[in-house]
Amino acid sequence: MEIPKGCELAAPNPFSLLIFGATGDLAQKKLLPALYQLGFHSLLPEQFFILGAARRKLSVERFREETRAAVQSAFPAEFEEQKWRMLAEKIHYSPIEDNLVSSCNSLLADCATLEKKFGTRQNRLFYLAVPPAAFEPLISGIGESGLKREGSGYTHIVIEKPHGHDFESARRLTGLLGRYFRQDQIYFMDHYLAKETVQNILMFRFANSIFEPLWNNRFIDHIQITVAETVGIEKRSQYYERAGVLRDMFQNHLLQLLTLIAMEPPSVFEAEKVRDEKAKVLASVKPFPLAQGIINDWAVVGQYGPGTVDGRQVAGYRDEPGVSPASTVATYAALKVMVDNWRWNGVPFYLRSGKRLARRRAGISVHFRPAPHLMFAGALEGNILPNTLTLRIQPHEGIDLFFQTKLPGSRLCLNPVIMDFSYPEPFALDDYARILLDAMQADQMLFVRADAVEKSWELLTPLIDKIESGVRPEDFPNYAAGSEGPAAADALLAKDGRKWDPL
Repeated sequence: MEIPKGCELAAPNPFSLLIFGATGDLAQKKLLPALYQLGFHSLLPEQFFILGAARRKLSVERFREETRAAVQSAFPAEFEEQKWRMLAEKIHYSPIEDNLVSSCNSLLADCATLEKKFGTRQNRLFYLAVPPAAFEPLISGIGESGLKREGSGYTHIVIEKPHGHDFESARRLTGLLGRYFRQDQIYFMDHYLAKETVQNILMFRFANSIFEPLWNNRFIDHIQITVAETVGIEKRSQYYERAGVLRDMFQNHLLQLLTLIAMEPPSVFEAEKVRDEKAKVLASVKPFPLAQGIINDWAVVGQYGPGTVDGRQVAGYRDEPGVSPASTVATYAALKVMVDNWRWNGVPFYLRSGKRLARRRAGISVHFRPAPHLMFAGALEGNILPNTLTLRIQPHEGIDLFFQTKLPGSRLCLNPVIMDFSYPEPFALDDYARILLDAMQADQMLFVRADAVEKSWELLTPLIDKIESGVRPEDFPNYAAGSEGPAAADALLAKDGRKWDPL
């Protein structure tokens, strides 16, 4: 698909990128390959450098060798020796010590030398690709050292999820960041927002006049948001045993998708205006009723046991390396969320996400109300299914509109059909490449603001505390790997006379 003139992505101004945790999985599997992809598509300037920092004692040559292997593994079809060499000469490495202020001052000396060599105009981008426990000491180290001095260029800091463990820790994190950085310098990242199909939600809603007049409680019955994974926890047991699915997926990805589908149109398409409207949605979400017995009408959690995924036997969660054999950590959750405002009063949003499910898929389905008067009711057997609009986020990206037509050749028989739009080719950039590009260009549209981080935790923390205090070891596992999740999740919708969309 040819991109119209004026809509192309552009390379950023000169910059330096300091990656903390540069030898870890995130940097090696996502960030460094994403930088190669930007270079492959001519979306890097001539003047830039990458300075990796981590506790491992590596030479620059060894770090480049490991990065090369990571890039080749991520993009085997796109790997070109010449383009790799162009990137490799910009890659540097400095080990850091336990004293982070001292280490950051040492990094400053390296950074100043490289800035002169590559002419990056003191534009510095810090990326914290480190475990959550390292966020606060590292932010303090950057802030207390000379590394975060205000020069002639910009200073941006990108914070990976999770942004805290609960409301209090999130507020402490945002407060610490605010001590050293302005709001326009802070980039809370959620890579889901950089997916092309997620970015398309706002364009689809607000650029098509046939849908926006129907986008309210008069015409919409309910909305479902699904993010299902076939993988387990992989090698993240240390993190997942503390987080669980509600912290890992709902606090960020699913609530962010909800804000995009439920927000009011901003006056102009600008980052702060859009983020204002998203924050208003979170402020309008009704608190979950936490009384014993009532909570089951609003939330369901589960944990996978042994089963079969893609034709192979897989272990249950409690049998994963590093997981307690009596763990009560949830790997699946389904929530009923109500947005208490004029547009959405009475419309439930059903959110679900889980690991080791039958199929990998993510999407949003908008279920419209039935026609107010079904004149065919007496002439047809069975119910006439209402219209459904599905936004497919992955893996088969596109948009489906389900509606009814007459079956050709019949006297009176309806034929449900789907109008299908599918993206015609793979996207040029993956989500991490787009995140990096936008952070370099000071575009915060795809980043979460501090008030939204705190509000999402404020909503979920009481629910998480209630659920975690009530789950007993004998309650799990309650769904088999390779299934659609616990039966209680189906019952959650069945109580309202609805069922999950298969997407």
